[in-house]
Amino acid sequence: MAKLYSIARAAGNDVRAQVHFCPDTGQIWLHEHRMLLVHAEAQGLLRKELIDSLGMDRARALLTRMGYASGLRDAELARRRSQDCSDEEAFMTGPQLHTLEGIVRATPVRLELERGSGRFDGEFLWENSWEGQWHRHHYGRHGEPVCWTQVGYMCGYASAFMGRSILFKEVECVGAGHASCRIVGRPAEEWPDAAEQSRYFTPESIADQLIDLQTQVVQLRSTIGDKETLPADMIGVSPGFRRAFDLLRQGAGSQITVLLLGETGVGKELFARALHAMGPRRDKPFVAVNCAAIPAELVEAELFGVERGAYTGAQSARAGRFERADGGSLFLDEVGDLPLPAQSKLLRALQDGEIERVGDHRVRRVDVRTIAATNADLQRLVREGRFRSDLYYRLNAFQIEIPPLRERKEDVSFLAKRFLEKYGAVHGKKLRGFTDKAKRALLTYHWPGNIRELQNMVERGVILAPSGSRIEVNHLFSCQSAEGQPLELGLGLDGNLDAATWAIGKDLCEAVFNGVRTLDEVEAMLIETAVDKAHGNLSAASRMLGLTRPQLAYRLKRLNEAAASREGGPPAEPAGEVPRWR
Repeated sequence: MAKLYSIARAAGNDVRAQVHFCPDTGQIWLHEHRMLLVHAEAQGLLRKELIDSLGMDRARALLTRMGYASGLRDAELARRRSQDCSDEEAFMTGPQLHTLEGIVRATPVRLELERGSGRFDGEFLWENSWEGQWHRHHYGRHGEPVCWTQVGYMCGYASAFMGRSILFKEVECVGAGHASCRIVGRPAEEWPDAAEQSRYFTPESIADQLIDLQTQVVQLRSTIGDKETLPADMIGVSPGFRRAFDLLRQGAGSQITVLLLGETGVGKELFARALHAMGPRRDKPFVAVNCAAIPAELVEAELFGVERGAYTGAQSARAGRFERADGGSLFLDEVGDLPLPAQSKLLRALQDGEIERVGDHRVRRVDVRTIAATNADLQRLVREGRFRSDLYYRLNAFQIEIPPLRERKEDVSFLAKRFLEKYGAVHGKKLRGFTDKAKRALLTYHWPGNIRELQNMVERGVILAPSGSRIEVNHLFSCQSAEGQPLELGLGLDGNLDAATWAIGKDLCEAVFNGVRTLDEVEAMLIETAVDKAHGNLSAASRMLGLTRPQLAYRLKRLNEAAASREGGPPAEPAGEVPRWR
């Protein structure tokens, strides 16, 4: 018994070290999972409302599953600790978390476990059970144990920790009139009534069924009137993505030349393939060519083909990309990098549907739908004489601009989940998702490399995260100090995650502490920079700063009033212009 007490104390000290309070952000963290500190009375009233609405049996099942899900999460932290301590000490992480969270004081009476063989036998004394006391307060003495959430927690926690189904039963409970609560846990098959108890872990309540039906109704309504659904590889719910996809869908049925604009990595080729797949040429070839990857002297041969002997090394006649795409679609990626001579021949091919192979004078007819894409400013290239204006107007018949990922924050979670599923299968790993901190980092990062960067980052996380765990921040971002220790992420306006960003932030703090800058000046500089980067678009600026549009407007108004009071005049109108600090 003394050994168990010693193990419990050691586990409690380690668990407390994992809890971090962040008063500046209003967040509480347990390792990388966000926690909440709530009123026991409010929780008790919510529990009572569930019982009154769903009935005792359905409420018990719902609360048991809630506890089970929480136990699964906490077992991840225990498994991390098991690498540095004994199985018994690692297992005590969960009971000590229950104690630290104020739910119940858990004291081990008996604990025998061996993860290798799956042997488990545990008994715990529960004192000051929150759930048992509030149930008795609302309903009086109950005929059987009522600490359903807590029992569900221990079942989920022990099952995840041991890697097999462990069932805990409450044999004494304050809600049933006992002085304290007592639980006993064993492998599920060792309980004669395991089948009866397991029904509480199976979602079957009327509430779940109603929510399921409601979700189906919403999905059906959303599809009414839609002629097309999103292709399997295209994911997005953000307004910017939906606008681009709607334009793509409208242009798919015609033969018009489409120009896709967007930064590197936004998915221009994916849009081009979707356009081909939705159009009447879907059963014909789709040929893609990266114009920037072909040497200038070989561009014409690649696009239009070459005859034998046309130049040194041309040992045989070869069809070009236009001929290979005949009847289908030709995707010209990075079309802005084409040399001027090739641009002239491309213009003729687009206008007349005729090409000539290099070294040949015979005209060949081709039927090709052209889709072009670039991350360059073609209008600027035209002004500089580096791109033919007549080719630009020919390509720009139907323009679609694909927004960068930083303007599609609503899509990040969906994309990350899809990439997690994809690379989990590729690398043979089964992961449980992302930690709360990892999710927050994904949503606040600026994504200069767009979807391609997100895809690569998630694959890195899949490779580094242990199987059965969740992807953490350090699995996604390579952010370490000189000593190899993870750095706290500093997210600036440019979204970069590195030590330099954090150092700049510390210097700014020192400037405020030393009186060189005031807090209002720092806030004004941040807001002014964000508004400038967003070209005056306050909605975009608020997204950069992690604020809502009304929150930014309020701060602008307050800063204007402060500036006006210092200068002795009325606030500038309209309230919303950023004050220029001198």
